[in-house]
Amino acid sequence: MPETAPSSRPALWWARPASGAWTCAPAPTQVRAFHASLPEYAPTPLTELPSLADDLGVGRVFVKDESSRLGLPAFKALGASWAVHRALAERAAHGAETGPVTLVAATDGNHGRAVARSARLLGRRAHVFVPQGVHPTAAAAIAAENAEVTRIAGTYDEAVRRAAEAASAPGAILIQDTAWPGYERIPGWIVEGYSTLCAEIDEQLAAAGAGMPDLVAVPVGVGSLAQAVVTHYRAHPSGWATALLSVEPRTADCVLQSLVLGEPVSVTTGETTMAGLNCGTPSGIAWPLLRDGLDAAIAVDDADSARAAGDLAALGVFSGPCGAAPLAGVRAALSGEGADERRTALGLGPASTVVLLSTEGSAANPHGAAPG
Repeated sequence: MPETAPSSRPALWWARPASGAWTCAPAPTQVRAFHASLPEYAPTPLTELPSLADDLGVGRVFVKDESSRLGLPAFKALGASWAVHRALAERAAHGAETGPVTLVAATDGNHGRAVARSARLLGRRAHVFVPQGVHPTAAAAIAAENAEVTRIAGTYDEAVRRAAEAASAPGAILIQDTAWPGYERIPGWIVEGYSTLCAEIDEQLAAAGAGMPDLVAVPVGVGSLAQAVVTHYRAHPSGWATALLSVEPRTADCVLQSLVLGEPVSVTTGETTMAGLNCGTPSGIAWPLLRDGLDAAIAVDDADSARAAGDLAALGVFSGPCGAAPLAGVRAALSGEGADERRTALGLGPASTVVLLSTEGSAANPHGAAPG
């Protein structure tokens, strides 16, 4: 397990602009075709917001709006559906397709609902572990997918441990979006599933005459979506060096602190309205790509995210606290003391194109953490 970071956690910004020169292998091409075959598939909107570009002092700002993805109010359905497809296909290939199957997961909200939805559509069972701090409405939405929901009085990391224990039962498969030694293949499939989101952005920017983005800002929990984003932009054949910025809550900044220390660490998490990002340990398979492929990382407060969500809503993009975090992070990076240095580190100028990944709609997780 990673070491625990110092409790003070003073760092709120980390940057290494040379990351744009690092390259990696691309995601498999068949993922997009799989998603396109699903009945509810359609690309989510990429909405241009000129007023935000003016506010941030850049050329163009686009928001990838994941408020409705495969019938759910968050992007997580992309990873869950692909991973469940691969896991069940592998089970069948090994002659274990007979008998009941239970898909097991831990969640801060959106991933668990996506796993439960996949299970329901395929006639399978689901058992989802929900940690303290997830709003009762989010837990109820998981239960409404006919899943068994177990709420625990502990953190997300503790919920992951409980789910892993439950998945050791006969006929159970753990569909988890964080990896550790010995559990890496299924989290890898989940990351592959997120590649569809990035492929859509390429097509939508091209249609808008924008080309490749100069900056993509991505919210981070354990880092799986950020891993997919790094994979996409660091494997892009154009050689364009898109800057990549991760954004986390100050109370759950495990990736930022790991980057500062140069090794994966766990942090003690606190309460945050950004419930889907309230994770204390980076995914084991995500960490090497985040370490080598991110240009910068920043941590923001709940108030920053709430302000960003309100501003997005006023412009017609209805985002939950996690989805609004990228705007909050870019604002924090480009304002206040040291803003010029941070702007330079991100390679941003008055003609730059910025993409913000709004990973959840306002219906995904109510604004405000649940009590207890």
